[in-house]
Amino acid sequence: MMKKSLMAISLALVLALSCTQNQTMKTEEKIESKVTKPVIYQMMTRLFANTNTNNVVWGTLEENGVSKFDDINETALDEIKKMGITHVWYTGILEHAVLTDYTEHGIPLDDADVVKGRAGSPYAIKDYYDVNPDLANEVPNRKQEFFNLVERTHNKGMKVLIDFIPNHVARYYSSDAKPEGVVDLGADDNNSLAFDVNNNFYYLPGTSFQVPEGYNSLGDNEFPTKDGKFDESPAKATGNDVFRENPSVYDWFETIKLNYGVDYQDNRTKYFNPIPDTWKKMTDILLYWASQDVDGFRCDMAEMVPVEFWNYAIGKVKESYPEVIFVAEIYNPAEYRNYIQIGGFDYLYDKVELYDTLKHIIQYKASTDDITAIWQRQEGIAGNMLTFLENHDEQRIACPEFAGDPWKAIPAMVLSATMNVGPVMVYYGQEVGEPGKGPEGFGGDDGRTTIFDYWGVPEHQKWVNGGAFDGGALSDDQKRLRGFYSELLNLCNQSSAIKEGVFFDLHYYNRNNDFTGYSNRIYSYLRHSEDEVLLFVLNFGQEEELAHVKIPQHAVDSAKLGDAPYVIEEFYNWNEKAELSTEELSNYDQDGLKARVGANSYKIYKIRK
Repeated sequence: MMKKSLMAISLALVLALSCTQNQTMKTEEKIESKVTKPVIYQMMTRLFANTNTNNVVWGTLEENGVSKFDDINETALDEIKKMGITHVWYTGILEHAVLTDYTEHGIPLDDADVVKGRAGSPYAIKDYYDVNPDLANEVPNRKQEFFNLVERTHNKGMKVLIDFIPNHVARYYSSDAKPEGVVDLGADDNNSLAFDVNNNFYYLPGTSFQVPEGYNSLGDNEFPTKDGKFDESPAKATGNDVFRENPSVYDWFETIKLNYGVDYQDNRTKYFNPIPDTWKKMTDILLYWASQDVDGFRCDMAEMVPVEFWNYAIGKVKESYPEVIFVAEIYNPAEYRNYIQIGGFDYLYDKVELYDTLKHIIQYKASTDDITAIWQRQEGIAGNMLTFLENHDEQRIACPEFAGDPWKAIPAMVLSATMNVGPVMVYYGQEVGEPGKGPEGFGGDDGRTTIFDYWGVPEHQKWVNGGAFDGGALSDDQKRLRGFYSELLNLCNQSSAIKEGVFFDLHYYNRNNDFTGYSNRIYSYLRHSEDEVLLFVLNFGQEEELAHVKIPQHAVDSAKLGDAPYVIEEFYNWNEKAELSTEELSNYDQDGLKARVGANSYKIYKIRK
């Protein structure tokens, strides 16, 4: 829904701060750019295509149903692709501890005392070389069914990401799918030693693991292995760095921590020469999945593993598979540059800075003034930051604890998608306003969609529509919301300025030069490439604003606009009612642009000679 209005203008020529330089498109030879901005669609694979609507709390697979690899068919992938998606992150692929009984297929039954929920945590891995049997129509054929999904995804022109969980494994780990010659983690450990550089686990000699008090994995349901006991002697350290035999119910008690050659109980002394055994085994796992045409890895809690390991492992993988990408889940901004420059990660979660700030702005706990400090801190690495407003760890936008209304996040979503050249990610159901409502079992009523339970995701299921994947059961409002996401995400790779251009913050200048009509609910910036200059004006407020935006000389120089006059046109606005106002049509003068922007909305203008 693109509408254009033209008017020659003279823009104010004044000084401003320097901008963050990402990368500029080279068009001297008029060759079409092949740069792609990654647009990632994360799905909880177990839930994505489930059409069962029973939603029994603590329900079994049979009661509540489960999505299978084969359910994610060509139609589903076509619709995902139409949203502008370039990469699909299939979450929960690797085999993890579950309570569904697969012993008839030779898969050991997991102990209910160390499994969270009936479906289990996707981050408590019991076999790195296998896939979750829940997701297969034919359990013995489960890996081939996954490989078929990878092939279908590739055939639709999208790449495949899966989780790599390097820091911890399920309390019981044993691989029945490992390639010939591979030795299981822990198989050769000397468990009489608390630490040894060639042990894969950390031990607590003379102790036995104790199931946390207060953990009821099945509510009022009974399960044969739910007896408050789990045989682990000596006890092993727990995944979130708990070095005692009795972790609490709030710890990651269902997991055991892997040893990368760091002695945590001796001042974190590092023993990296010779290369620790765990480094080699975990690198081999990455190489295995890369050899199976997986295009990238989202690395869980990457900063809990030494950066030196990532330098080693990513280097080894990229020697053979240079196009494979690595995304780090990381929450310490002080380590960002280390994990990019030393570790070798392509992208990092921008959670602690941009996500948290945008959430607080939406909730009126912060203002748009706080955004400027983020790009200043991230100068030089902004293109390595992966932005998002939802993922499996975070609350749904539509839940009362976040925004209570998916439309309140529209300007934040535009900013996330267009601020930098780095990837943007959406979580399945976000595009239709899924609120994550109700307690599912272990996943309580917390505004998140469960990752631990068998469940149907109600608003998302309206789009799935019984397997038609056509949105036939969505409300008109939900269809409009999904239309917004689709147009915005497609725009990410239709606009050269967005997918590869330079970012220039206009907010700091406009907020610090005593201009009137520019509040701390407005945020404005330029994105420009060699052939395109875009001006973004976002309104995070609950009321319409007439934003008075000036573009300083340094921004003009950066964008190579040359001398005035310029032509400004409304380049893109999804809301068809957002016509250019009288002020916008009549006030293109040396005092700048007056942009009338609706509540929780935005406008994008194109500037040219």
